[in-house]
Amino acid sequence: MPAVVLIGAQWGDEGKGKATDLLSSRLDYVVKFNGGNNAGHTVVVGDEKYALHLLPSGILTPGVTPVIANGVVVDLEVLFEEIEGLESRGVDTSQLKISANAHVITQYHRTLDKVTERFLGKRQIGTTGRGIGPSYADKINRVGIRMQDLFDENILRQKVEGALDQKNHLLLKVYNRRAIGVDEVVDELLGYVDRLRPMVTDTSLLLHRALEADETVLFEGGQATMLDVDHGTYPFVTSSNATSGGAVTGSGIAPNRIDRVIGIVKAYTTRVGSGPFPTELFDRWGEFLAEQGHEYGTTTGRRRRTGWYDAPIARYTARINGVTDFVLTKLDVLTGIDRIPVAVAYDVDGVIMEEVPVSQSDFHHAKPVYEEFPGWTEDISGARSFEDLPPNAQSYVRELEAMSGARFSAIGVGPGRDEIVQLHDLLD
Repeated sequence: MPAVVLIGAQWGDEGKGKATDLLSSRLDYVVKFNGGNNAGHTVVVGDEKYALHLLPSGILTPGVTPVIANGVVVDLEVLFEEIEGLESRGVDTSQLKISANAHVITQYHRTLDKVTERFLGKRQIGTTGRGIGPSYADKINRVGIRMQDLFDENILRQKVEGALDQKNHLLLKVYNRRAIGVDEVVDELLGYVDRLRPMVTDTSLLLHRALEADETVLFEGGQATMLDVDHGTYPFVTSSNATSGGAVTGSGIAPNRIDRVIGIVKAYTTRVGSGPFPTELFDRWGEFLAEQGHEYGTTTGRRRRTGWYDAPIARYTARINGVTDFVLTKLDVLTGIDRIPVAVAYDVDGVIMEEVPVSQSDFHHAKPVYEEFPGWTEDISGARSFEDLPPNAQSYVRELEAMSGARFSAIGVGPGRDEIVQLHDLLD
């Protein structure tokens, strides 16, 4: 079986964890290839709810090898807190593998993230303050700390000294904060070495051998397409590539290994943080979607901004990623709405655009052009086949599919692990 990539098709929080969990019993590896602990998945297994921030959601399934690949930035304190939390609930985490080339988030990354965001004032990006951006910046500036550096104290010290030589000037002279000592950073990082040693490996080689052995590997993207640093709503984006192409650079596999790309799209739209959002709602329906959909961040607890489904974004995502299958989640949240608007195009200063504008200014000023579809009042959480859905729900799904650029292969009808309708097999 070739590699399968699973990505978010909006601004994140689409339910990727549930989709991964749906597939995980048929997987051999689940790989996180981008981001850090700035976003999370909530996975419901029976009566148990698991909030995952850094670990791949496949870690919840026995027999699956979870991998944190080279494209991820890792906060070691968060990593081990999450591991200990899962183990205390009986989850086996002993198979976790981490790339020797993954970059490490240090305390100075977290400090700089917070003070820089505050310094921006009304121009804030809306970061989580967890050091993700500064860590990626150091990676690109070639002054980052990688996992493998922790196993050579001399190299680690040299790299920390080089990084802090510049950063302490910024902290002291620009942000009026205290300087950070080299020893405190080095000592903190070295404290994790013994626990890390059995986990850190050449994950690119590991995954290559798995694919050569015809094992099934799922690449699980963090955040989503509209937050991709190249293809998202820049500068209101994350600091990594959350698209299917990021799975290649973020894990070290060849692009011709991938022949299935699964996009996760919510039956409405949400986003967290600043930036343009054409279908955003500021009325009772915005509150309705937030409350019915429990739209509060897994990692941050922040209330998500809510809006109606945006078909141009779905088409854009399908094109950018080469989506072969969409999973439509949270259809149940729309139950009880009499008429459901869907954005089918944008009005930009009187010009109708059916695709996402390339111009940042145009997208900021885009007003949605809506079509309305009849809603339903029946509880759909018990549906297990498409025919079980009310006629209006079936019609809504088919209308979205027709305008979204790829087939709908599964529909989420509730938060539970088994509350899903499958239309097509996601792996065959």
